[in-house]
Amino acid sequence: MNSDRHVHTSFCPHGSTDTFNDYITRGIELGLKEITFTEHAPLPPNFQDPTPEKDSGMDAALLLDYFQELQVLKEHYKGKILIKRGLEVDFIEGYEKETKEFLNEVGEFLDDSILSVHFIKQEHNWHCIDFSDDTFNEIATKLGSVDAVYAKYYDTLEKSIEANLGLYKPKRIGHITLVHKFQRRFQPENNYDDRVYRVLDLIKEQGYSLDYNGAGFVKPLCREPYPPERFAKRAMDLGIPLVYGSDAHQAKDLGQGFDSLIPEFKR
Repeated sequence: MNSDRHVHTSFCPHGSTDTFNDYITRGIELGLKEITFTEHAPLPPNFQDPTPEKDSGMDAALLLDYFQELQVLKEHYKGKILIKRGLEVDFIEGYEKETKEFLNEVGEFLDDSILSVHFIKQEHNWHCIDFSDDTFNEIATKLGSVDAVYAKYYDTLEKSIEANLGLYKPKRIGHITLVHKFQRRFQPENNYDDRVYRVLDLIKEQGYSLDYNGAGFVKPLCREPYPPERFAKRAMDLGIPLVYGSDAHQAKDLGQGFDSLIPEFKR
C-alpha cells in the first residue's frame, strides 16, 4: 500500500476531530508514500441537504483555510510523504451548472479529486442513500422498492459520468457500488451486475479512473469493498486505473479495507 487517495479530515462536519498531522503521522507509520485529502466539497448553496444534521459537505467559508493548511503541510512534509489537495465532489442531478461553476472557481487549487453520487432525486426531493440503514429503508418505501433505489442510483451514476462539468471535472469516479452499503439488510429482487458493467464501460469511454474504496468492507451491512471483486477484475481487464482509497473519516481508518482488495491490484 503506497498511497491512500480518498481521505477525509476535521473539515468534514460529520467526521472526527483528528488533525491533518494525526493523519499524516499515521500515514507515515503505515509506510505511505502519498496521501490525498479529499474532503467533501461544499454543496451548492441553493441545494437543501436532505440529511438530518445538514452536514454532508464542508462549510464553504472554510474552503480557503482547507487549501492553505494543506499547502503548508505539502511543503513541511516534502521528501517524507507526498501530500495532495483534493475534494470529493457530489454529483447532484439538476445542479450541474452550479457544480461546474464551483469547479471553475477552485479547480486550480486541486491536485486530485473524486466525483461521487450520494444523493438521488425523486420528483422534487433528494435522498441521501448512505446515511443509515433505517434511512435507506425509508427511501425504498418512498420510491416503492429497494430495486427502485438501486435503479435510480445507477441512473444517476451514469449521468455523473457523462455530465459536462467543465475543465476541472474530477476524473476519478467514487465508490460506484455505494448503494450496496446496506445489502445485508436490504436485498434487491433483481441483479444489477449489468448496470455496474455498463458504468465501467462508460468510465472506460471517458478515460476516467475508479475509486477502489475499502470502506465498504468494514461496514457491517456491506462487507465488501466498493466495487467488489468481480467488478474490480472487469475494470482491470478494461484497463481502467484503480485508485485505492480508505475513505477514512478518522486517522486510525487510513488503509482500511486494503486487505480485502483483489491480489491482482495489490501486486
